[in-house]
Amino acid sequence: MTTVELTRFRVSPALGEALVATRSAMLRDFRLDRDGFLDAQLVRLADDEWLDIVSWRSSADLAASRAKGGNRPGIQAFFELIGEIISSEEGTLVDEPAWPGNAPG
Repeated sequence: MTTVELTRFRVSPALGEALVATRSAMLRDFRLDRDGFLDAQLVRLADDEWLDIVSWRSSADLAASRAKGGNRPGIQAFFELIGEIISSEEGTLVDEPAWPGNAPG
C-alpha cells in the first residue's frame, strides 16, 4: 500500500513565491534521486502555513528519503525556504489511485 507523508510547515510571507518557484526543481530531484517517490501536492493554508502531501511506494522508501535530507540542489533550495516545521506524519493510503506501477494488470 502507498505511504503518504504529510508535512505541515510555515514559510515567511515574503518567501511564498520563491517556495513555489523552487518546487519544480525539488520534484525533479526527487524523481532522479528518491526511489519509491510517486507524487506530491503542495497546499497553501492560512496563516503562512503550507501542507506538503507526498506519496511513496512504501514506508521504507520514505525513510530512505528522509535519511538523504537535502542532498540535491533543488531539494535543498526548497527546504531552505521553510521557516518552521509544524508537524510531520506518515500514513497509509486506503483509497489507492492508479499510480504507474500499481495499476491492475
